[in-house]
Amino acid sequence: MKMVLDNFLFSAIFMLLLSIVSASDAEYNLMNPNSEQERLLSTMIGIQGIAYCKSRSQLTPLQGAVARITCEGVDEYGYETESLSILSCATDEKGYFIATISPYEVKDQNRRFRNCKAFLELSPTEDCDVPTDDNKGISGAPLASFQRLHDKNIKLFTVGPFFFVPEQEAKSIPDDGY
Repeated sequence: MKMVLDNFLFSAIFMLLLSIVSASDAEYNLMNPNSEQERLLSTMIGIQGIAYCKSRSQLTPLQGAVARITCEGVDEYGYETESLSILSCATDEKGYFIATISPYEVKDQNRRFRNCKAFLELSPTEDCDVPTDDNKGISGAPLASFQRLHDKNIKLFTVGPFFFVPEQEAKSIPDDGY
């Protein structure tokens, strides 16, 4: 009878420990359902996209346009700190831009970044200089999925394409408060 009681006690303690471990795993997964998306950025990232001038029904790559990347800053405890904003390089003749962010470039090494978004910032021409919110060019395109470039040790996000329009065509676009 003592042996049966010992086995029962052992089984009960084992099941209790197992349920505690399972419950803590379930709580973590419920709290972080999008753990990859919510995870703080801690590696080098790149953001690429294309900027066009959209005039009537024509799309023309916009050379010299600039995008802005803004990320929320958080400290090692998860509390918000000041945000980070950087500008992309000017777009090339095909309208292509790229920007990179490295956590090692930040002075405070305990600060990390999350919820990064890309915005239209600047058009090089007065003929086509009104940003649109197509693909969230004004409200901010979230960096959602990425391609890992193993040879460069970088996560590459793609946004857009983004569009500028001439001022006379912008009057037909609803005011988004930009």
